[in-house]
Amino acid sequence: MVIVAGWILAAVLGVLVGIVGIGLVGAGLTSRQGTPTSQEDVLRALGESSSPTPGVSDSPTPGGSDSPTPGVSELSATPAMASQSFTTRGGIVVATCDGITAMSPAQGFQVHEQSGREGEFRGIRDNHDRIKVVLTCPNGAPDLRVRYED
Repeated sequence: MVIVAGWILAAVLGVLVGIVGIGLVGAGLTSRQGTPTSQEDVLRALGESSSPTPGVSDSPTPGGSDSPTPGVSELSATPAMASQSFTTRGGIVVATCDGITAMSPAQGFQVHEQSGREGEFRGIRDNHDRIKVVLTCPNGAPDLRVRYED
């Protein structure tokens, strides 16, 4: 009888130590602690002002064709070497006239490709959800053309 009681006590203590240990290691095992990075946080990390940045419309381009980015024509006074950020449905693209310098995916997307003046975001759950970006530099200011493909 004493041996059985000892085994039961050891089992209960083992379970309690395991539960307390998991709680002390961190809630990351059972819950999600991270928060998405906001556009303001990205701009602050890049050392740019947090003022609203003209960007790319979230509405898909009909037929998946290239079209100029609405609202970016205001950037014509920007010097060629100045970084400019553009917001797309797939994430934020930072570029100069020399090329794309950074791509930060939005939640649910990942950077699939980034080379020189072109890049692509893809949906994490569905690789068919693609957002392709092409950098041009008319009038010495960065301009981003976006093509949405579903």
